[in-house]
Parts: sequence; C-alpha cells; structure tokens
Amino acid sequence: MNLENYFISQFNNKLIGDDAAVVGDFVYSKDAFFEDVHFKKEWISYYNIARKAMFINISDAIAMNAVPKYVLLSVAMPRNISKNEMKELADGFLSVAKEYNIEVIGGDTISNIKLDITITVISKTKKPLKRKGLKSGCFIAYTGVLGNSSKELKKLFNLGKIHNKSKFIDIKLRRLFVEKSSKLLKTGMDISDGLYSDLYKMLKINNIGVRVFKNIPKRVFCSGEEYEMLVSFDKRDKKAILRKAKQTRTEITIFAETSRNKFRTRCKSHHF
Repeated sequence: MNLENYFISQFNNKLIGDDAAVVGDFVYSKDAFFEDVHFKKEWISYYNIARKAMFINISDAIAMNAVPKYVLLSVAMPRNISKNEMKELADGFLSVAKEYNIEVIGGDTISNIKLDITITVISKTKKPLKRKGLKSGCFIAYTGVLGNSSKELKKLFNLGKIHNKSKFIDIKLRRLFVEKSSKLLKTGMDISDGLYSDLYKMLKINNIGVRVFKNIPKRVFCSGEEYEMLVSFDKRDKKAILRKAKQTRTEITIFAETSRNKFRTRCKSHHF
C-alpha cells in the first residue's frame, strides 16, 4: 500500500473510493492544483492556471455522470501578486464556470509564498457512474488520444513552449459521451494518474483481472493528467457504444477485456 492509499484507508467510509462522493442526488468532489507540484508559473498564464484548475475539478463530476452546479474556490496567493494577476485568475475561473453554467458561491483566500488552488465542485446526478460494477464479459476502453500530456510536460521541463490549445492547458471533457452512453456503461472514471494506473484502481475495487489485447506504448499508458474517460461496457453493447461515440464526435479505443489474468501497473505513482 502506497502512502496515499494508507492515508485514505484511515477514513473508513463507504462514500470514499470514486472520483467523487455521491450523497443522495448530490455529488461532491475536490482537487488541489498547487504551484511547483502541478505547474510552474513561468509555464502558463494566470488565466490558464485558473482554467486548468477548474477543468481538472469538473472532470471528476463529468466522470460520475453528474452535472456541476456550484463551485467553492480556495486560493492561496503570493503576497506580491498584482491586481491585474488577480483579475486574470478570476477571469479564468469565471470563463470555465460560464462554459459549464456553474455558479461560484464562495470559498476562501489567504496570502502564501506561492499560488495554491483548491476547488470544491457540487454537482447533481440521477444515475451516477461509479468505478464499481465491472464484471466478466466486459470490454474496457478509453476516450480521445493519450500520451500528449506527458509529451508536453516534458517539453515544459526542458524550457520549451506549448500552444494555448495544447492538451496540457485546453482540456476537453467528455460530458456528452458520458451523458449519452450512461445507460450502457458499467463503470467509469477519469484518467488523471495514467491509463494503467487508473485501470489498476478499477480492477482492484472490482476484484477482477484483465487481458490487454492492444499494444500500447509506455509513454501512452503512463501519461497522467489526460482527463479522458476510462470506461467499461458489456461486449454485447459494443456497436451501441461505438454509435454513441460517433454521435458525440468522441474517439474511443477498446483495448482490453475482463479476464482472470492478474494486472500490475508499471507506471510510477504520481502521488507518494
């Protein structure tokens, strides 16, 4: 057990274990986005820092087949931040809130030695999509193209520049695909730690194995912060899922099926 899982295990609560906690019709999620942990200020503008912080939090709601309604912002800012930089941050938060019809209802601001952002998203759902429910006779698939986030992160560490439309900044969430396919999907989660790391989590919670039949390079299956969807569905629903993907203009790759084979991820942990 790694340190992250050890700490989580101290809170013995059945609501913990998915991308978000489902309480009645409400879904609650929270993620941190910290300077020098998740980003460096010289990489991207304050506006794009705020946008990415919003996207990665909303991603958890989308992964649960929930509609985000409200947001609470907690922002720790460096003492030397200017009013113009503060406005850039606010504009970034508000631009994504407007895009998803979310209301910013409060939070907290404090001074700090660096920029740290924590966001709580309150959502609503009629049919939550959870990590548990994977059974024999299922295909496992991911949306979009994986690997670009890792490639762009490497470029930033090498003092390179990335475009504003880069996947590292401009995250495309699969809201329509999840919404239209929810009746067919058995399980789902967003890919934040890497395809194989997140697949391992899904398999473990369902106590099931997998046979990966598609050759996927390590740079792809270990690439974190993709915020695509990892989903499963009954093999008999393959045509219907492909049809939903086409209708919502979502690229989808079926790469594995449930089996008795044990699975171990070869990716380095992004946490502890």
